[in-house]
Amino acid sequence: MARIDVGGLGGFIRDQRDQAQMSLRQLSKAADVSNPYLSQVERGLRKPSAEILGRIAQGLRISAETLYVQAGILDHREGDETATTAIASDPTLTERQRTTLLQIYAAFQAENRAQADRAEAEAAAMTTDSDSNDPTKDREETR
Repeated sequence: MARIDVGGLGGFIRDQRDQAQMSLRQLSKAADVSNPYLSQVERGLRKPSAEILGRIAQGLRISAETLYVQAGILDHREGDETATTAIASDPTLTERQRTTLLQIYAAFQAENRAQADRAEAEAAAMTTDSDSNDPTKDREETR
């Protein structure tokens, strides 16, 4: 699992809270996280779990994935943000299980992108090959 940059994460959460025009106490209540703990997270003194990050994200009304990416738990990725957010914030899974599922999901996405890239390259090669085998192309070019 990636190491969490607690200082950068805390600053990001504080910035998001400021943009939402929320006090620390308001976010604490909305996220169901104690005020002192949230203050320590914002100051970079605590390393919150994925579950706590999910609750903070919910309180800020931003996606949990945004905080997971900011924390370094997840790499920014393409795909269905709803799926990754649901996996990463599922309280019935352990931290290790969430990480493993997210890695599997990312591997499937990468495999599908690679297949699509190969198919696109093959289609482009076939188009190039068919152009070179087209006798009318040669006549048009020699005119």
